Amino acid sequence: MSMTARVADFLQQQQIQYDIIKHAYSISAQGSAIAARIAAEHIAKAVILADHDSKHLMAILPANRQISLHKLQLVMSSTLHLVEERELNQLFSDCEQGAIPAFNQAYNINAIYDDRLIQLSDIYLEAGDHQTLIHLTASQFLLLMSNVKHAQFSEEWIH
Repeated sequence: MSMTARVADFLQQQQIQYDIIKHAYSISAQGSAIAARIAAEHIAKAVILADHDSKHLMAILPANRQISLHKLQLVMSSTLHLVEERELNQLFSDCEQGAIPAFNQAYNINAIYDDRLIQLSDIYLEAGDHQTLIHLTASQFLLLMSNVKHAQFSEEWIH
């Protein structure tokens, strides 16, 4: 499948420079890190949440971390819950199940990214399938995220 047309169009419209990294099939961001031989903290995964009004929020965080729902709810001043798989399939119908690209603007979803991502020189994001990553430099990532809220809301990932 490779990168979705929606993401490719979005990156082109924003004039973002990127590289495509192919890797062996993987069903998770952590698995993609292993398959692509990239440190998991450099892969930005997207987790989709919703509030009580069903308004969506894309939380973008390193693949080796998990969301602290308590911290995120405090930052967002809202009660949030994970979106069900069925709804994710509708929101990201152009993507393979579970391969959500962390490009909130391409999908018209509000977002917040974890401050840990700011510290990285290179960031990799899912492209919409389970065999492709998009590589961005920190400056290109920050350019994309210039109007996106950020805070510390992740915690160590527990297996």
